[in-house]
Amino acid sequence: MDLWFENALLPAGWAERVTVRIAAGRIVEVLPGTDCTPGAERHRVAIPGLGNVHSHGFQRGMAGLSERRGRPDDDFWSWREIMYRFLDRLTPEDIAAITALAYAEMLETGYTRVGEFHYLHNDIDGGRYADPAETAGAIVAAAEQTGIGLTLLPVFYAHSDFGGRLPKPGQRRFLSDLDGFAALVEASRAKLPADAVLGVAPHSLRAVTPEELAAVTALTDGPIHIHAAEQVKEVEACEQWSGARPVEWLLHNAEVDARWTLIHATHLTDAETDRLAGSGAVAGLCPVTEANLGDGIFPAERYLAAGGWIATGTDSNIQIDAAAELRALEYSQRLSQRRRAILAPEGASVGETLFDAALAGAGQALGVETGFAPGAPADIVSLNMDHPSFAGAIADTLLDRWIFAGRAGTIDCVWRAGTLRVVRGEHVARSVIANHYHKILGRLLG
Repeated sequence: MDLWFENALLPAGWAERVTVRIAAGRIVEVLPGTDCTPGAERHRVAIPGLGNVHSHGFQRGMAGLSERRGRPDDDFWSWREIMYRFLDRLTPEDIAAITALAYAEMLETGYTRVGEFHYLHNDIDGGRYADPAETAGAIVAAAEQTGIGLTLLPVFYAHSDFGGRLPKPGQRRFLSDLDGFAALVEASRAKLPADAVLGVAPHSLRAVTPEELAAVTALTDGPIHIHAAEQVKEVEACEQWSGARPVEWLLHNAEVDARWTLIHATHLTDAETDRLAGSGAVAGLCPVTEANLGDGIFPAERYLAAGGWIATGTDSNIQIDAAAELRALEYSQRLSQRRRAILAPEGASVGETLFDAALAGAGQALGVETGFAPGAPADIVSLNMDHPSFAGAIADTLLDRWIFAGRAGTIDCVWRAGTLRVVRGEHVARSVIANHYHKILGRLLG
């Protein structure tokens, strides 16, 4: 199959009249400066699909349910109690239906692969399903229904706080011991489609002991993701337990390298920022969720200047929009520093700088090749150039227009592994997926 674009964002920058040749779901050849052949499908502007490095798919079902003020100090921890109550009733079928809507929306907004930080393993009473990967199977079903690329990150969760404290009742559906988790990982591996990637995710230093962290990370040679330093309270508790801050502790005690993604990493000292950037790990930033939960602002300017890798995720899925995550990242810096155009070198496009960084970082974090290059998955997004946001645009301003001025309808088509999944801005199975979602939420919330 050949796709032809008037303009496409290649690794070296924008190119005109680009033919992308695809076979078996992968890019075989990229030919700039070519005419559109009779057999090629013609479109106007193409950008690579982005990777979403951090999602809890089931939380899409509680979007908007936690916005009523409950107490003067509402924060992440009070939100967590609402989340525990919501997940208490979910069956594997519910998880699949809710996650499918989240994945369809990801594709519609330009995400073509998701890192599912999957910790909802156990039955409603906390017991393990007969198939330890029962709910992992629900995630796989959602990915297969929507066509999104999947990097599955089974989560090890054993404790309620630093120092191996006993878990709380609301955490019963997350819990594993080391032997049970190893069995869960292998059972999950057996369910994965051909181009999926399997990693592991020790949930956080709150939920694992140092000994468990070492054992869990030894189970894979793939990606390793962990929550770190999302909340001030977490940082303070880690200091009380260990004498070090969470990211500081990880950098001193774990072999943090390019396989690792530290999710959030919001609260860093300058020394931690520089050391994390130098480690080769990715900072998995979720600025829309971080704003919704009042987490804080990641020190992105210093981190990027130090050569750090970043990627974005939708985390709680309160709003699913690839451009919105990049916009929120830049705007958080502007609000905190009272300057403009912060996260780009002088004279460069902020939108293109952020897009390029997030594309490369997500590829590393999710264990896949990205971009328009031979051998990479044919994960392609075409922009809707008839949208008013692109009126009069030239190639060099397209990503700024999309990220900072775009609204719904800016994306036309999305191909995932060479298969067309989004047409005229809508997932090809949206009506079926949305109808099922409505029925599930009606039962859960009604």
